[in-house]
Amino acid sequence: MALIKFKVENRDGNIQELEIPDDMSLSLMEALKASEYNILATCGGMALCATCHVQVKEGLDKLPLINEDELDMLDTLPDAMHDSRLACQIRINDKIEGSWFRILGPEHE
Repeated sequence: MALIKFKVENRDGNIQELEIPDDMSLSLMEALKASEYNILATCGGMALCATCHVQVKEGLDKLPLINEDELDMLDTLPDAMHDSRLACQIRINDKIEGSWFRILGPEHE
């Protein structure tokens, strides 16, 4: 088991490094929820709601290409950018080592 390290920036601009085991087959969304980040993730990771919207500030070029379902959801967001992704579609593995993700999706009420 290896620990994958990456940075997460919350909505207040606070940045924290996370270390997540790579043997649990988690998505970034699941890792953020487990790390007690306030992320809505309404659809539970099916790329149907875009409430786990993140900006990839570093490491976008290392991520797998965006799929059509994710692209369709991001197209519905007025604040989507060229480096926007859905956290539910990013797997925790060695490809995201050193990446930096900024949470953009809506907060829990």
